Amino acid sequence: ESLDTIWMLVSAMLVFFMHAGFSLLEAGCVRFKNTQNILAKNLLVVTVGFLCWYVIGYPLALGVVENPSKMGGFTNFAMDGFWDDKSLFRVWFFQGCFCA
Repeated sequence: ESLDTIWMLVSAMLVFFMHAGFSLLEAGCVRFKNTQNILAKNLLVVTVGFLCWYVIGYPLALGVVENPSKMGGFTNFAMDGFWDDKSLFRVWFFQGCFCA
């Protein structure tokens, strides 16, 4: 299980660093005076993406469905119950990197 955790964290960090690469690409495509605005926008996008994933994304996408006729599980809302199963943290971060 520790090797799975290491692999998922390394993979998640590679995906997360793609935001930095995209920020550099966008900063290089605009005039110098607009660079700060582009970098701030990209930081805001990552922050809002992770906050939305924290509040509503994970429960909707990966929450356990109590009633199979429901669309989303809506369990583990805002990481509720994550301390019971520590492997949920690595899945949350890995999928959150793709969401942001």
